[in-house]
Amino acid sequence: MVRRSINILKNNSFFLFGARGVGKTKLIEATIPTEDRLIIDLLDPLEYETFSLNPGELSARLNDASNRVQWVVLDEVQKVPALLDVVHQFIEKGRLKFALTGSSARKLKRGGANLLAGRAYTYHLYPFTFVELGDAFNLQEALEWGSLPKISSISTAEERKIFLQTYAHTYIREEIQAEQIVRKLEPFRRFLAVVAQSNGTIISYSNIARDVGTSDVTVRSYYQILEDTLLGTLIEPYHLSIRRRQRESPKFYLFDTGVQRALSRTLDVVLKPQTYAFGKAFEHLIVCELTRLSSYARNDFTFSYLRTKDDAEIDLIIERPGMPTAIVEIKSTQRVDEDDVSVLRRFLPDFPGAQAFCLSLDPHPKMWHGVSCVYWSEGIKQIIS
Repeated sequence: MVRRSINILKNNSFFLFGARGVGKTKLIEATIPTEDRLIIDLLDPLEYETFSLNPGELSARLNDASNRVQWVVLDEVQKVPALLDVVHQFIEKGRLKFALTGSSARKLKRGGANLLAGRAYTYHLYPFTFVELGDAFNLQEALEWGSLPKISSISTAEERKIFLQTYAHTYIREEIQAEQIVRKLEPFRRFLAVVAQSNGTIISYSNIARDVGTSDVTVRSYYQILEDTLLGTLIEPYHLSIRRRQRESPKFYLFDTGVQRALSRTLDVVLKPQTYAFGKAFEHLIVCELTRLSSYARNDFTFSYLRTKDDAEIDLIIERPGMPTAIVEIKSTQRVDEDDVSVLRRFLPDFPGAQAFCLSLDPHPKMWHGVSCVYWSEGIKQIIS
């Protein structure tokens, strides 16, 4: 079993949010002993019907359980938000602790649900990281198929392709349609395809709105849905002024390289080193790894990018409280030379005290003009630690 990097404190109730298939249930099973937990799965149609018709039924179930277990697991709690009022009561009594899982807090917040006012900690879970997989991590496979836990147990390319295609379709059907997050499903379907194709590029809301057949405002709300449901990350443009950041367009990275390829219908394309597609997938992977590990470390980093009017670009600027700002260039080359650090070298004086990193596939570390050029995995560890 893969040991996850997330550190859940077991002395307090908690929310655990994550996209479908990232391993929330497995993590709960590994965290809370079987004899200490009662599981209520709201994906079970009978349980869902019981509690949606009568949320007070939970009180009777919990009163009975409190003599036998210490923990109650409510899977997909966002399906019946009213249950959180009952949970609140039992937390106040101190009789039980709760593990509350779901795909996101979006529906809870929008519905004015009881979010327990800090009585339950909040954690986010993502697909596997290279740190978690250790020696089992394979870069080529991660680029082509992503790192959802199910992928690790599938051995053939054909099965992986079917799984990822099904995953993308299932998400649309179950998370978007069933939860009624959007009113019209077809524009959102088209939007997902465009998002996948433009992954990692600066968002043009007007162009996407035209392609999808909807408004700029709707497209912005779609991106917010993806971020709220942990299906992607918005990377804002860097500027010292918050107002300036809000005026410029962010980039967007889907939460998994395999899901991105499924949505863009490129799963049959073999990613070959030294090609544009390989480079974009490598950049995507590095951004995912950095944001996931940063989240697990709870270090409150801020990620942004910088592009100037003359199209000079820094892939990532990571503001690290209590540490120097990290400016990062991502290169998929297997041999870094001085030209690869020219942009970082140009902008390094504009970030006094910053650390500059060039993350690549070059196994030989070197330092050029104040830029630390390191193999990508070692660089990520240096940036996060």
